Amino acid sequence: MSDEKKLSKIREKIDTLDQKIQDLINERARCAQDVATVKQSADKEAVFYRPEREASILREIKQRNSGPLSNEEMARLFREIISACLALEEVLKIAYLGPEGTFTQAAALKHFGHSVNTVSLSNIDEVFREVESGAAHYGVVPVENSTEGVVNHTLDMFIHSHLTICGEVELRIHHHLLAKDTQLVDITKIYSHQQSLGQCREWLDARMPHVERVAVSSNAEAAKMAMNEPGSAAIASDNAAAIYGLDIVSPNIEDEPDNTTRFLIIGNQLVGASGHDKTSLLLSTDNRVGSLHHLLACLLDNGISMTRIESRPSRRGMWDYVFFIDIEGHQSDPSVSKALAQLEKETTLFKILGSYPRAVL
Repeated sequence: MSDEKKLSKIREKIDTLDQKIQDLINERARCAQDVATVKQSADKEAVFYRPEREASILREIKQRNSGPLSNEEMARLFREIISACLALEEVLKIAYLGPEGTFTQAAALKHFGHSVNTVSLSNIDEVFREVESGAAHYGVVPVENSTEGVVNHTLDMFIHSHLTICGEVELRIHHHLLAKDTQLVDITKIYSHQQSLGQCREWLDARMPHVERVAVSSNAEAAKMAMNEPGSAAIASDNAAAIYGLDIVSPNIEDEPDNTTRFLIIGNQLVGASGHDKTSLLLSTDNRVGSLHHLLACLLDNGISMTRIESRPSRRGMWDYVFFIDIEGHQSDPSVSKALAQLEKETTLFKILGSYPRAVL
């Protein structure tokens, strides 16, 4: 058989498989519509997005994948199928730290898929308020970077907000130096978010030590400014370059090749256990010898692993602090529940910020 005939046979098989895949996707979509009908008949205020259910599905997809597509690529494809099917039940409105082209928008689309409506807001406060008011179903905010540490503004918002953490997403961050019709030697000013300037500090110190660095509200905002100001540049994503018509003068200028930012999904929804969860806490205790030790002992005694701890001023008085702690497990897990009961007795402020699935994608 000639190569042309072999290719023809393979292409016929691909066409047949495409038809089957399409039929199965539509069958899944009809099931999603049936789910919506059942939920709405039982509860007019039914919640359609179930983070724990989606996380479990995506984990199972990765576990049973046999290739040649990677586990991550297969899960990403199903992420979009799930997103499209959920949109038949309810189109989610997702608030994010804008403008268009920020890494936060990329994180929102990675977590929810592209069948949602994303709403760009100018600062983290507005994202919280948009969700608190019910104008958006969920919000996406940055919380920490592997190079530069925590985003204090996000942590501070949780002190007074009633919102719950419903999920997390991790995004590998690649920073590019962007400019419009400008060479590297002609750049006199660089705009970017303060976190991004920190994540690229070594590169900038080595190659552009005398160029002015200006911190702005977001990388996408930096790209917008560089678009209209001759001689200026921005540190932002390739997506921002495409949106604002900028050239990539120097790619991948982040100091750490594994530079990753963690984002939180905030909402008004308590999330059930998925089997692979985190719980985030906000705690405060009297300023006495051994007070923090007593808090951590509650976790140790119950075999609970702590993945993060940060302290922030409580804003209730001078030298008064609160602790943000992430632990492994769901608040409904017996060992976690027991540890939380003990913690509450040891604290002057005890707040469960949420239990939610660990990042899958």
